[in-house]
Amino acid sequence: MEERWIDACALDDIEEEDVIGFEHGGQAYALYRTLDDRYFCTDGLCTHEKVHLCDGLVMDTIIECPKHNGRFDFTSGKAKGAPACIDLKTYETEIRDGRVFIKAD
Repeated sequence: MEERWIDACALDDIEEEDVIGFEHGGQAYALYRTLDDRYFCTDGLCTHEKVHLCDGLVMDTIIECPKHNGRFDFTSGKAKGAPACIDLKTYETEIRDGRVFIKAD
């Protein structure tokens, strides 16, 4: 399978310790920025009820789903709080020329 890098957004489109949504090819993604300026990407929908995570709350490296407060570590995708029990898929990120790229399947 060929590796594809997708231009997702500008670095400053995401505030520190925040999340934004991004869609490409019918797939929803969530892009995160930590307080120490690291960028991460996961699937954009909660694994519990398919709610958009970009409407959730970021606390350190945890995203909390806005619907039932399920939590995930967005650096690893691991489910960290009920009712979420299925991990999120994560995507590699790369910074180029002031932009965030994600590696899609």
